[in-house]
Amino acid sequence: MAGKKQFDIATALDAAMIQFWRAGYADTSVDDLSRATGLNRSSIYSSLGDKDTLFLRCLDRYTTRYGDKYDAALSCAADQPLAAVRAFFDITLERIADPGLPDGCLVAQTVMATPVLSASIAAHAREAIGFQHTRLRAALKAGRLHDEAAESYATHLAAVNQSLAVMSRAGTSAEQLRAIVDVTVDALAHTLGASD
Repeated sequence: MAGKKQFDIATALDAAMIQFWRAGYADTSVDDLSRATGLNRSSIYSSLGDKDTLFLRCLDRYTTRYGDKYDAALSCAADQPLAAVRAFFDITLERIADPGLPDGCLVAQTVMATPVLSASIAAHAREAIGFQHTRLRAALKAGRLHDEAAESYATHLAAVNQSLAVMSRAGTSAEQLRAIVDVTVDALAHTLGASD
């Protein structure tokens, strides 16, 4: 059919997302994106946008994909706050263990590269980190933590979650990552027990 796209946008975005995730924004060229997606440069620009636009689309795709999973994991926080937090970390640990995905976290990697990013991309990455804190805080409040404790633990849990991604990239074993989660959940259990 004349004018019909000969490729699937979702597949191309996933391929671009993996490329950015693997190499980072600064170390990914349009030629790298062309190889990853199988599209020529003009098709990338006309269908997916320039490098900044494409990266923002990939970052949004990533944060939506994992954000939806985190929201589902935390949905039982009102009745089972510890199970919800453990399920939240399980999403990260499963992503890290998936051999088909790059190590680490696209959001954490992007935030760490802030000095070399445009202001709009850096702001977008900070906003993505903020979403994680916001969803954790809401879940902890639903789990009966008072405002100050919910705020402190949300900050701590988001930091631990991002550190898991960074540490996985440095070669930390799955067992060690799980031990970090266990210590974190145990500390939360103690706090929840003290607040009952």
